[in-house]
Amino acid sequence: MKSRASQLTPAVDQARQHCEDAVQRLAEQQRRFADAERQLAELRRYHAEYAIGAKNGGLSVTALLNQQHFAEKIDRAIGQQIHEVERQRRLLEQAGGAWRAAHAREKALDSVVDRYREQGQRSEERREQNDIDERMQNRRTPPRVSKA
Repeated sequence: MKSRASQLTPAVDQARQHCEDAVQRLAEQQRRFADAERQLAELRRYHAEYAIGAKNGGLSVTALLNQQHFAEKIDRAIGQQIHEVERQRRLLEQAGGAWRAAHAREKALDSVVDRYREQGQRSEERREQNDIDERMQNRRTPPRVSKA
């Protein structure tokens, strides 16, 4: 007969696998979020460098309009990237929540299994003690011979 702790082994293994999968998804989402932030920083740096270059005068009207149009494109790209960073942040929070939930479930199952193991151990110790007590009671002491 399987103990209650060993009966839960498949559930514990599954919870552990879910937790490992959640950790991997969390790490991947952290990487995506960092990439999105890095790209935003690069766009802002490029915008700042371009703005400095555009301030150097001597440009024709056409060149000036081209610069203005290009600066607007960079601004739109920055706006889009800000939205992407926020989206990646939300996904990161969701992945973190999923990992925390999976981790909590794994710990809870581990705790239940530990408790069942301890109960089984105590039960086994009680059985052994009862066996010892029973043997001691059944042990016959030699009858006393009365001298009359």
